[in-house]
Amino acid sequence: MTGMSFRSDIVHIGSLDMGGDLPVRVQSMTNTDTLDTASSVSQCIRIIEAGGELVRLTAQGIREAENLAVIKSDLRRAGFETPLCADIHFNPAAAELAARLVEKVRINPGNYADRRASFIRQELTESEYMVELERIRERLLPLIRICKEYGTAIRIGVNHGSLSDRIMTRYGNTPEGMAVSAIEFLRIFRSEGFSSLVVSMKSSDTRTMVESNRRLVRMMEEEGMHFPIHLGITEAGEGEDGRVISAAGIGTLLAEGIGDTVRVSLTEAPEREIPVAREIIRFVAGSQRRVKQPCRPLPFSETAVRYHPLVITENGGLFRDENGAEHTGKVKTFTAVEGSICNDDDPDFTGVLNPEFDEDDRDRLYIDASALLGRWFMARIPSGLCITNKGMLQGSVLRDLSFAILQATEARITRTRYISCPTCGRTKFNLEEAVRKVKAATSHLTGMKIAVMGCIVNGPGEMAGADFGYVGAGEGKVHIYRGTEAVLKNVPEEEALARLLEIIESDQARR
Repeated sequence: MTGMSFRSDIVHIGSLDMGGDLPVRVQSMTNTDTLDTASSVSQCIRIIEAGGELVRLTAQGIREAENLAVIKSDLRRAGFETPLCADIHFNPAAAELAARLVEKVRINPGNYADRRASFIRQELTESEYMVELERIRERLLPLIRICKEYGTAIRIGVNHGSLSDRIMTRYGNTPEGMAVSAIEFLRIFRSEGFSSLVVSMKSSDTRTMVESNRRLVRMMEEEGMHFPIHLGITEAGEGEDGRVISAAGIGTLLAEGIGDTVRVSLTEAPEREIPVAREIIRFVAGSQRRVKQPCRPLPFSETAVRYHPLVITENGGLFRDENGAEHTGKVKTFTAVEGSICNDDDPDFTGVLNPEFDEDDRDRLYIDASALLGRWFMARIPSGLCITNKGMLQGSVLRDLSFAILQATEARITRTRYISCPTCGRTKFNLEEAVRKVKAATSHLTGMKIAVMGCIVNGPGEMAGADFGYVGAGEGKVHIYRGTEAVLKNVPEEEALARLLEIIESDQARR
C-alpha cells in the first residue's frame, strides 16, 4: 500500500466550506428531542459557542424533520448562521423533507434505500445484485433532485454497525464491505451529476475505522473521486477512554492526510466533544505532521499475529518492565512535540517506543499521546511502550495512559471495554447514567466487551464484536443482547442491570 495524502475537492455547506486545503472542520450532534425546540436551540448554541462549525440533529420522522425549520429559524434570529445537518435512518420521506429545510442531510447506505440488516445471509446472483442496485438508485433519485434544487449537501455515512445483509453476505462485516457500501452510493450520485457530497466510515473499533477509510480513499482515487471525508469513532464512550480511542483513530488518519471534518462521539454533553476534536487537530494537522512512509496494512487475523506489547516505565534514565526488572531491550526515545508522528526515520522499529512529553494538562496529554501512538499499535509493530513526561503528570498516570492506548487499539486487552454511543434525540433514557451504572457493576470482568447503546439503529451491528449489550428500546425499556441476539426484550429500565448481570453470570458458570 502506498503512502497517502488525500486531497479532497471543496464542498459548500451553507456558509461553511470544507475540503481542499481548508482547515479541518469540527462538528457535533445534539442529544435533545428534536421536537423540543427550546432545548434543541439551546444545545445548538452551546455547541456553536464551544467552536462547533456544523450541528447535526436527528430527524427520525416527518414531525422531527418539519421542526428543523423552526429550530433553524430560531437560531438565525439569535444571530447564528452555522449550518445544520439532518441525521436520517430508515426514512427517505424525512430525508426528502429535511433536504428542503437544512443545509445538509446525512443518510446511511445500510438502511436508507437498502433493506435493514437482519444478520441473515442474502445470497444474490450477479444479476440479482445489479437489480438491487438499480432499485436503490431509483429510491435515491427524489432526494438527489431535491438537493440539487435547494443546494443541499449530502453525507453518505456508513456505519460498521448497520451494513445491509446484501453487503455483509458478499463482503462480510468488514472494512472492505464498508468502503464498497459507500462507493455504490457515490457512483449513483455522481451518475446523476451530483457532487455536493461528504463521506464517512465509522466504527466503534479503531482498526476497522482506520482501515475502512484507507480503503475508501484508495477506491475513490481509482475512480477519480475526491469527496471530503468526515472522521469519527462512533460509540467511543466517555471520560478518558472515549478521548483515547477517538484520538488514536482520528489522529492516525489525519496524520496520513485523510480527513476534512471531525466529530468526537462522547457519551457526554455534546459541547464537551468540541475541545477534544480541536486538540486532536491542533496536535496532528495543525503541526503539519504527515506520514512520509507507506501505511502499514492492519493485520485483522489475530491467529496470524501474536502480539503482546509491554508497558515499560522509566525512572532516572533506567527502564523497567512490568515486573520491576531492568529492561535491556531496544528503546527509541524521541521528543513528542518535535518528533515525527509516524517515526519516519525508522518505520519498522520493533523495540519500545519512548515519546517524551512536557505536559501538565491531563486531558491534553491523553489526547496527544493517543494521536501520536495509535497507528503503530494498530499495525502491531513496536514491542512495548514507555511514555515519559517532563511535566507534573508522572508515575501511575503515565502507566495507565500506556495501558489505555494499548486497549484502545486492541493491541492488548487488560480490562473491560465499553462501547457507548453519544446519544441523540432517539435515546429514551439517561444514557450517561446507564453507562456509569453498567461500568460500576461490570468493571471487574477483565477482557469482556460490553455495549451500552441509546437505541437500536446501530446497536446490534456495533455489538457484533461485543459480548453483551444493554440497548434502549423505548421509553423506560431496555433490550439485553448476547452478541447480536436480543435475549431479553423490553425489560423495565429499573430491572435491566440486574437482568444483564444474571445473563453474564449464567454464561460464565457454564464455561
